[in-house]
Amino acid sequence: MAVRLTQRVIQMQIPFLTRSYPLLVTKEKVEDVAHTKSSLQKKLTVTDIPSAQYGGRHAVTMLPGGGIGPELMKYIREIFRYCGAPIDFEVIDIDPSTEGNEDLEYAITSIKRNGVALKGNIETKSRSLAEVSRNVAIRNELDLYVNVVHCKSYPGIPAHHKNIDIVLIRQNTDGEYAMLEHESVRGVVESMKVVTVENAERVARYAFEYARRSNRKKVTTIHKANIMKLSDGLFLEVAKKVHKDYPELEHNNMIIDNTCMQLVSNPHQFDVMNMTNLYGTIVSNVVCGLIGGAGLLSGRNYGDHYAIFEPGTRNTGTAIAGKNVANPVAMINASVDMLNHLGHKEHAKVIADATYQTIVEDGIRTPDLNGSNSSTDVIENILKILSTRRVNWPHGNFYSQF
Repeated sequence: MAVRLTQRVIQMQIPFLTRSYPLLVTKEKVEDVAHTKSSLQKKLTVTDIPSAQYGGRHAVTMLPGGGIGPELMKYIREIFRYCGAPIDFEVIDIDPSTEGNEDLEYAITSIKRNGVALKGNIETKSRSLAEVSRNVAIRNELDLYVNVVHCKSYPGIPAHHKNIDIVLIRQNTDGEYAMLEHESVRGVVESMKVVTVENAERVARYAFEYARRSNRKKVTTIHKANIMKLSDGLFLEVAKKVHKDYPELEHNNMIIDNTCMQLVSNPHQFDVMNMTNLYGTIVSNVVCGLIGGAGLLSGRNYGDHYAIFEPGTRNTGTAIAGKNVANPVAMINASVDMLNHLGHKEHAKVIADATYQTIVEDGIRTPDLNGSNSSTDVIENILKILSTRRVNWPHGNFYSQF
């Protein structure tokens, strides 16, 4: 009986938990391939566009998360309906106050099925050692090893610096967010920082390849190798080695604390930045603060098989939830990135143009941008602009208001 039951479970390919934190593992061959590639085979990830389903439409997992996430996702669905974007959202709510990982497991299964997700920040309120960050668990399980944030200034938006154009390439799956902590003796807690040659090479090569393909000139590797000589030293040495394959690009390195000071005083010296997980969190928040705040920029997470799009600073915004003052632009930009990834470039363009016109030309801005408008004011103006635009489909034209 036990043998037959085991065989049946394997045939059904039911995911199960391994290690000391909740990561789903499946028997799918594609997953085996993803985790057994050599670092040379992973020189650059090109995430395949999922096959269109149901008459050219794409199924996308939507994870509203906590705080302002649910209201922002409502706006996204409204915009997509209005312009006829061929996306069907599978909405999955993960309750941050509950213990257990059933919601998390279902969310990961959904993303594996659909290939793409639009995500708000998911809170993890439990202090139990058995409960880990849902955000980190999702990125680790799907091997979303790189996070990309394009930090570009908006004209006319109040900011400390103008004309900033920096691309942050951040490692997602190594570094300080390895979630490996223990109390060796009472009152002494040790937290492990993990840096591997394979993952350091993947993110470095992505940064250099991105710079080459985007006609950028320089890659700066951010580190603290003067103190963490083995971990950050390895990350830096791998970046220097990868640079040899891109001789036309300039490469320099900078210590993280000096980086923050240089960003505040002279951000225009940076072009593409390559960094580990924690440093990416720090730098992305600093740059967002310089150009107008957390409500503007989107973030893209890529792996060999999956992609997740989210606001660039990964903030929950619990304090302003439900007050109709949250800036929806970062989530809208994340949805535009998702549409471009799926190949719906015309829909992406009309939404991006309408958003730009709203906050730059029409000056309709939420309080975080020194404006006096509400979230719904911004969305209503975007919908008003979309009513005058049309989307060019591959087989004809589609008027946005239909």
